[in-house]
This record gives sequence, C-alpha cells and structure tokens, in this order.
Amino acid sequence: MICSFVNDVIDQDAVEILKNCGVKLVALRSAGFNQINLKAAKELALPVVRVPEYSPHSVAEHAVCLILALNRKVHRAHNRVRDGNFSLNGLVGFDLYGKTVGVIGTGKIGSVMCRIMTGFGCKVLAFDLTPRKALASELGVKYVGLDEIYSVADIISLHLPLTPETLHVIGPNALSKMKPTVMLINTGRGALIDSLALIEFLKSNRVGFAGLDVYEEEEGVFFQDLSDQVLKDDVLARLLTFPNVLVTSHQGFLTKEALENIARTTLQNVREFENNHSLPNEVRIP
Repeated sequence: MICSFVNDVIDQDAVEILKNCGVKLVALRSAGFNQINLKAAKELALPVVRVPEYSPHSVAEHAVCLILALNRKVHRAHNRVRDGNFSLNGLVGFDLYGKTVGVIGTGKIGSVMCRIMTGFGCKVLAFDLTPRKALASELGVKYVGLDEIYSVADIISLHLPLTPETLHVIGPNALSKMKPTVMLINTGRGALIDSLALIEFLKSNRVGFAGLDVYEEEEGVFFQDLSDQVLKDDVLARLLTFPNVLVTSHQGFLTKEALENIARTTLQNVREFENNHSLPNEVRIP
C-alpha cells in the first residue's frame, strides 16, 4: 500500500513502478484525485481510494477567512501596526451584507459556503451540474448559469474538482465578463484559474481582489520552507507583489477536526481492503 497526498504525482510510470513493487492499494489522503492516472491504475488492477469528505467546514471557513482578510485589509493592517503605523489610509472595506456571492460548485464544501454567506446576509447565486434543491428551498440560493454569476457577483468562490472540463474555467473569457471590482476566491484546485490571465487582469485593474489557497504550479513550493531561497516561480512571485492578492499555502483543510477525519477515513479504507470488503471510497472510472 502507498499513501498519497494532494500534490503527489502518480502518473502512468509511477503506477507501473508501484505495481511492479508489489503495491496493491493507493490510498489518497485527499478528496481530489486528479494527481493520479486512473486509467493506468485501472488497467493494472491497482485500486485507488480517497477521503471524499474530511471537513467541508474547514475549507469553506478558510474561503470566508480570505474574503474577510482581503475586504478589511487585515494582512496589510497587521503589518502596518507592527511598524508603528496606525493610520487608516487605504484600509476601507465594504459591508458583506447585501452583496451578491457566486458559489461555483455546490458539493459538500460549496454547500457549506452557501450557508455561511447566507448567514452574512448575502444574496447567493450558485452553479452546479447537479443543483441541490435543499439549498434553494431552505436558504433561497438561486442556481443560475456561469455567465450570470460572472456578470453580477461581487464575490466569486470556486469549489470545483479539477477535470479536463474545469481546467482554467476562470480564464480570459470568464474574467472579461466579471465586474472590475470582483473578489475571486479559490480554495478548490489551483488550475481552475489561468494564473497568467489573472495577472493581466489584476495589472489592468479589471479584478478587484484575489484570495488563493491553491495555485496551479504549487507542487514543490507549497508545504515547503523556502524562506532562505529565491522563489523561482515567476508567476507566483508576480502574484505575491499585488497588494490586493492574498495567497495561503493550501491550508484550507488544516484544522484539527479535518486531520483527524483524514486519518480515520484513510485507515478505514485500508482496513476494508485488507479484509476484502467493498471499497465505498474507491475512485472508479468507466
């Protein structure tokens, strides 16, 4: 058995090596599974299991954390007062109450996000290929098309898996339809956003804010201490120069409750495999 995390790459060559080494199970400690070549794993009869739900609240709450920090300039204010500067210049935010929030993807995390933002008094628009009727009936969430979200939302939060269809779903075309004051939040997968396009729109003041807990080229950077090195990723380095961009290193999942659930579910997946039981958390492709 091998345990894999979100940024481990298990391509076809890796799958073949694992199989030849006698590995019989790949246990992902994440909900996402885009990092593994499932076709190769299936052909070699190497089952892949995951943790489909560890704490939707942890990721959704981190998305809200990014929204509040960006809006009220908390990161800038913190650095300012540590230098003895207690000026309020440049720290004006806006009320969340009454704003329109677009939630793209209403799975477990996106659904929690809808509930939280409704609690702030926001109007919540949502997009999902499989709408959740409970969100509409209980909270008044309105399911609409992506173009409507792009054109009217003050805040857009991404909660999609990374698939060939969602790769760079936020690119030049989508960005061009958004308000120039839009706040874009991504706690899903980095490659949902075309980073180069985002930079161009930030440079031309056509995006108001960006809160990113994930980045499309984060492998080898996130989860590492590079404080004594030169950052070699020019795209990430450029994103970090914007005062209206807040980047965290894929920590949305990082709560005590989530870590406990990841460990518990991973061990349960392994136990079920060892006992020849069915694998409810197996990732299957047609």
